[in-house]
Amino acid sequence: MKTLMSVALATPIFASLAIAAVPALSHAQEVYGTLGYAGSRAEGADTGVVQGRLGAKLTPHFGVEGELSGGVKDDNINTNGVRSNLEQTHQAAVYGVGFLPVTPHIDLLARVGYGNSQFKQTVAGVENKFDADSVNYGVGAQYKVDDKNGVRVDYTRQQFRDNDAADANVMSVGYARKF
Repeated sequence: MKTLMSVALATPIFASLAIAAVPALSHAQEVYGTLGYAGSRAEGADTGVVQGRLGAKLTPHFGVEGELSGGVKDDNINTNGVRSNLEQTHQAAVYGVGFLPVTPHIDLLARVGYGNSQFKQTVAGVENKFDADSVNYGVGAQYKVDDKNGVRVDYTRQQFRDNDAADANVMSVGYARKF
């Protein structure tokens, strides 16, 4: 986790956003975190990551969150008859989040943000690492088991700005904790 945080904070945009988030956290109505698994599908490649989020509800209906993940599942793919292995090594993103309380225990959410992912592709024993920036947006829901604990599920679409990276559909499920 330390490695993921240092990678994310080494990127100037994420460092700036982290510094800007400190005053927001002190004025937050609620600070929360999630820990879970996210599966990503892009052009036939299915990869998986362990994903952590830290967020703050600034009002009952709006918040911000940061997300870090590290790869745990790679996939073998065939492109034009050439077999390769693809792994998402890590990802970092920041989001604005809208919350819609449906019941005292269920919140619907929508989020939009910006992220950076690093991939490792191995073809015939030769590794190639590449980064891709993305605009991310999605929807989800959270069920609160009690005042502190819950479960969160999301769908996020990653639209990569680099034409070499295929856009991805990401489904995640995780444990949510209010601090």
